[in-house]
Amino acid sequence: MATKQKEKKPLHLAKMNIKKGDTVLIIAGKDRGKEGMVSRALPQVNKVIVEGLNVVKKHIRPQGQTRQGGIIEKAMPLNVSNVMLKCPECGEPTRVAHDRRPMGEDKKVRVVRVCKKCQKVIADRAKE
Repeated sequence: MATKQKEKKPLHLAKMNIKKGDTVLIIAGKDRGKEGMVSRALPQVNKVIVEGLNVVKKHIRPQGQTRQGGIIEKAMPLNVSNVMLKCPECGEPTRVAHDRRPMGEDKKVRVVRVCKKCQKVIADRAKE
C-alpha cells in the first residue's frame, strides 16, 4: 500500500510563526490541552515536534553490533495548525502578529513577532 508523499516547499518560501524553543498549547488531537516546548520546527512541511507530546511506540530492528532492537517511544511531528503559541508575557495562548520595531543597540528597524493580546514582543528563544 503506497501513500502519497506531500511535496516539500523550498526553504526560502517556508515560513512559520512558531520557532524552536517556543512554548505552545496543543489545540487539536489526542494531546489537546497539553502544553510543551517546541524541540524542532519543520517549516518545509508545516510541522513542529513538541517535547514529550504526540509520543508513539516504534519497533526498532537491531542494526548489527551498533544498535539494540526493541520498542522505543518517539515524539512525532504535529501540524502547525494544531498548536497555538503561548505568550511569555501574559501567559495566554495567542495568535502572532508581525511588526516593524527599532531593536538592538543600533536601533535598526527589524520585523519582530508580537502577541495579539498584550502587544508585547515575543522573544526568539533559539537566538538567546
